[in-house]
Amino acid sequence: LLESPRYGERWGRHWLDVVRYADTGGFETDIFFPNAWRYRDYVIKSFNDDKPFDRFLKEQIAGDEIWPDDIELRGGYEIPEQKQRHLEARIGTGLYTVGTVYHEAALDGNRLRYEWMVDAVDTTGEAFLGLTVGCARCHDHKFDPISQQDYHRMMAVFAGSEIRQLPVVNKMSEFGYYSAYP
Repeated sequence: LLESPRYGERWGRHWLDVVRYADTGGFETDIFFPNAWRYRDYVIKSFNDDKPFDRFLKEQIAGDEIWPDDIELRGGYEIPEQKQRHLEARIGTGLYTVGTVYHEAALDGNRLRYEWMVDAVDTTGEAFLGLTVGCARCHDHKFDPISQQDYHRMMAVFAGSEIRQLPVVNKMSEFGYYSAYP
């Protein structure tokens, strides 16, 4: 059973449900996330590779901070194996880019940013702490020892974050493509 690629699909599905994975943002505009499949495949591959759970969690929460490599090749086409592993690990941070997006809030950039941070805190609390911390957004949690101040401190962790696309191809490939078409 563990050798079957279906193993990762089966158990990865449960994790994807926990982290509210979707290919679209939901709501009225239902925007499409063209690269969401990369996170889904990362989860499936992690389960199939029997990746240690602590590393799996670290990659999703802070993969871009732990392994800040880029694809700069300095004149060559080969990407070292270690750099490839680090770049793959950074795909785990896609967790924070595949949730619901109230696209209509884009009319107010600050509100859109705030709603993203709320989603990041709530998802982190539910997936990694096993707690629904959303109550503490407005008041101290009634059952768990999470204060409103703690909630907003956790939100401050995500305040310096920005959504970036990690290219699938290296810079040499991009330049090769663009130089062929003037």
